[in-house]
Amino acid sequence: MANRFFLLWCFLLSFFSCLAINATAQEEPRVRVTVDLVQVNVAVTDDKGNYVTGLRPQDFTIFEDKIPEKIATFGEGNELTRSLVDAPDPKSSASDSSDQKTSNESSLKQIPAVAGSNVFILFDTSNYMYRGFVYAQDAIAEFVRSLDMADKIAFYSYSRDLSRASQLTSDRSAVLRSVRSTVAGDEAALYNSLLLTVKDASQYTGRKVVVVFSNGPDSASLVPPEDVAELAQSTGIVIYMISTRDAQIEPVSSAVFERMTKATGGKAYFAKNWKDERQAFASIRDDLAHLYSVSYYPKANPNRGWRTITVKLNGDKLKKYHIRTRNGYRMQPSQYERQSSPVSMLQSASQ
Repeated sequence: MANRFFLLWCFLLSFFSCLAINATAQEEPRVRVTVDLVQVNVAVTDDKGNYVTGLRPQDFTIFEDKIPEKIATFGEGNELTRSLVDAPDPKSSASDSSDQKTSNESSLKQIPAVAGSNVFILFDTSNYMYRGFVYAQDAIAEFVRSLDMADKIAFYSYSRDLSRASQLTSDRSAVLRSVRSTVAGDEAALYNSLLLTVKDASQYTGRKVVVVFSNGPDSASLVPPEDVAELAQSTGIVIYMISTRDAQIEPVSSAVFERMTKATGGKAYFAKNWKDERQAFASIRDDLAHLYSVSYYPKANPNRGWRTITVKLNGDKLKKYHIRTRNGYRMQPSQYERQSSPVSMLQSASQ
């Protein structure tokens, strides 16, 4: 009898021990770590504005909030970017502990191997465009044909609303048909349309570029240009703007164009005639062909807000050159994810 009670006691003890172990295992969720790759597009020029080519990864040093970063991928122009380091181990990842999310598994975003750029062209078809409309179409069509074959192109147009005439594609003929089918229309909601275009571009990997052709000041937008610039900076999108003489009627617009493009690493052009328009597009094409694409996995950084990016060239011989790139990004641009955000409001209004 004593032996039976002893065996029963052992069985119950083992049973409840297993339950305790299982309960502990269920209460300890496994951690999923997401490591985001930060991409920086860098233009390097000399004192005469000529592009400096042939630089190597070791020629660059990148700082994020003064923290030196290790370059993960590197590429020049439209060549294929190459991986220099493996993705960080989730257990020893440099990502912040606050970035960790409860999940059933660990994962890492893989480094994309891409060539060329994703180019989004945004064309002003507002009532400012009644004069010189055909010349602008010709300049855009020539720009589309001249881009490297590794580039993919999307063509959007805007007046009061955004028209996604041609989604991102390598088919030049489809894009050209969309360019030729545009017609002039209503008032100009430039910043509304640009914000939605930037959001579309942010869904893609690799180098992302938005080229805006504006023929007049913004007259109908709901969002400020500062919101557009911050979203572009935070998602690594370069903005180029070509503004005609009519757009310079409002000096504030010219200043905004300059600030927005500079903050994202792009350029602003002010064209007085159709020849200047073509020259501006040619300059953008050359810029895309000479940009260095550099990326890194950010090291541990407690800053949850705006993070400053600084790019420097190493060595006395290279320090004389000039660098143009974006100046930072926001870790989690949550204001664009809430329903009250400018993007959400614009999308709701367009539905």
